[in-house]
Order: sequence, then C-alpha cells, then structure tokens
Amino acid sequence: MARTLSNMLTLETIAPEFYLKDTNATNSYLSFENIKGEKGTLVMFICNHCPFVLYVMDEISRIANDYKAQGIGIIAISSNDVINYPQDAPDLMTNFALEYKMSFPYLYDETQEVAKANDAACTPDFFLFDSQNKLVYRGQLDDSRPGNEIALTGSDLRTALDCVVYNQTINPNQKPSIGCNIKWK
Repeated sequence: MARTLSNMLTLETIAPEFYLKDTNATNSYLSFENIKGEKGTLVMFICNHCPFVLYVMDEISRIANDYKAQGIGIIAISSNDVINYPQDAPDLMTNFALEYKMSFPYLYDETQEVAKANDAACTPDFFLFDSQNKLVYRGQLDDSRPGNEIALTGSDLRTALDCVVYNQTINPNQKPSIGCNIKWK
C-alpha cells in the first residue's frame, strides 16, 4: 500500500464551487451550494478500491448519520482516473454507495478539477468548511490505519465537527490524512 499524505490546504480557504454528477441516490448534478449544511460542510475525497478508504467506510457512514441531523452537509467525491482504474467508474460508485449505505451524495469528478481546486492528494482526504464556507479542518479521521491495531473512532474528525456544530474554535495543529494517492490522468 502506498502511503500519501494530505497536502494540508491553507486554513480559511473558501470552499471551491463545483457542479458534479451524483452517482448515489439522485443521479443528478449537484453543486457545493446545493449540498452545503447550515452549520458546515464536510467534503471527502474517496474511491471504491483504496484499502485506506475501505478500512474507514463504516465509520464515515456513522459520522454522516451522526452529523447530518446537526446541520452538517456531507459530500464524497471520487476523482480517480477511471481509464486506468476502472474499479472506480461511476456505475461501480453507485454499487459502492449502496454497499456502504451512504446517506450522502457520492460525486464523480471526471475532469479532476475539483480535486485540484481542493489540493486533494489522497483517499481518504477530509476537508471541513464552516457556515461561511471557510476551511477550518483538513486532516485525518483519527490515528488508526489498516494494520496498526489502533481502534477506529473518527476522533480527530468528530472533534472538528463538534467544534463546527457548537461554534467553537478548532485547534489549527492538525495531522494530515494518509491514504492512497489520487490516481491522476
């Protein structure tokens, strides 16, 4: 497994706008503006085949269920090159969303422009924006990784989400996410 770190986009960066096709429930094109939450928005870059993503998907689904009701918009985006990585193709994204009971849009970034605008580097890569669409957290889910025997809790991301929900300051000292690199064209 290749281990790629997040690029750690500058805090307070404004969320890039996008218009991407949802491969999950709606099968329509959605924008950041359509999906953003009243209190904040979590944008995750994931894919269907990365072992790091597969390892955390159940926790991601739990986090989405826990925080959507608290005013957080949740978005997952796959930006991988599907020519060289056909297991990440949009029709398989639909199956993946069903398998993991994703209650949030799973968008396909065919041009990879959204990943580039967010300076996304790996899967999973997490970006949390506040109600003003400013980046307040970019980092890891928690310290757990496949094979390291640390319990998977989502504690780092959950702490950041709680701060957004309760309008508290998030510690700017954040650990990067680690995962497979985005498969660039």
